[in-house]
Amino acid sequence: MDKICESAAAAVAGIPDGASLMVGGFGGAGAPIELIHALIDHGPKNLTVINNNAGNGHVGIAAMIEQGMVSKMVCSFPRSADPRAFTERYLAGQIELELVPQGTLAERIRAGGAGIPAFYTPTSYGTELAEGKPVAEFDGRMYVQERCLKADFALIKAEEGDPAGNLTYRMAARNFNPLMATAANCAIVQVTKLQPLGGIDPERVVTPGIFIDHVVEISDPAQEEALNRMEAVYP
Repeated sequence: MDKICESAAAAVAGIPDGASLMVGGFGGAGAPIELIHALIDHGPKNLTVINNNAGNGHVGIAAMIEQGMVSKMVCSFPRSADPRAFTERYLAGQIELELVPQGTLAERIRAGGAGIPAFYTPTSYGTELAEGKPVAEFDGRMYVQERCLKADFALIKAEEGDPAGNLTYRMAARNFNPLMATAANCAIVQVTKLQPLGGIDPERVVTPGIFIDHVVEISDPAQEEALNRMEAVYP
């Protein structure tokens, strides 16, 4: 099956109002900026966004928040280098936050992709983050039950991809991207280099194409940190 899309706009055109959306990246590393900006142009509202942070400056996820597209953030770091977009709306009561410890966030996503409905972790026991959640004792230590995370869509960034959706990643850009690809009903990926079918050594494939629905080539992707140094604003 050929999963290639002609443009980023075509790749995200099916994302509706009210969708839940995983967005890959650790800060700017592995963040699919072009897909995010294409989604801003598309303009769905009332989105739940799952990401490591809540955006920086006026591009990427921060730009989505500024455009009033996001009703809820599920993340580990709502305040990072320049979180003004999220901070202003959160203080105004215009956006909801579900704060999740980073390791727990990764494992909740991994569990969602693996078909595991819940797991126990000692992280957050005895804190406000554990309030209302089931707890249990294992081997003399208390653990908190955490539910898996799934999403309607995932926007991810890879280094190489082929028409079947097989992917490789560049260094630290691997972060949340492979996990999110498995935990979404529809995974949309931007790749820096599109290879022909069979052009990627199977030993190098990180995400098998069975998890991927749409692939678009963005040969010169933007970097969030570089855009913010230029004080870029989108749209």
